[in-house]
Amino acid sequence: MVLDELYYTKSHEWVKVEGEKATIGITDFAQSELQDIVYVELPEMGKVINKGDVLCSIDSVKSSAEVYAPVSGEVVEVNEKLSAEPELINKDPYGEGWIAVIKISNPDEISELLSAKEYEEMLEGEK
Repeated sequence: MVLDELYYTKSHEWVKVEGEKATIGITDFAQSELQDIVYVELPEMGKVINKGDVLCSIDSVKSSAEVYAPVSGEVVEVNEKLSAEPELINKDPYGEGWIAVIKISNPDEISELLSAKEYEEMLEGEK
């Protein structure tokens, strides 16, 4: 499942841009590859991060994965629910399973993200 109103990265993060804020999570494809998620190491509030830096890490029964920042900025919100319920990422990756909100410091980076159509084409190429 790919939502049209979101942006995507080649490393399977999604981004919802609202003004100067970007909500970030991992895609449905990524959560299905990881399978049962058991732990999320959330980023620190106030952390300044550059595009491409590790935002957080996710552990599943199958493996561990890093989530990369799709844009640069400051972490202004984290999804504390994931500390107690990491499986929310499996159940609702585009809703309650969001990971963090970043205040965007370089809006030009948004144009470097993939559209839903581009992301779907990339997934087709990986199959």
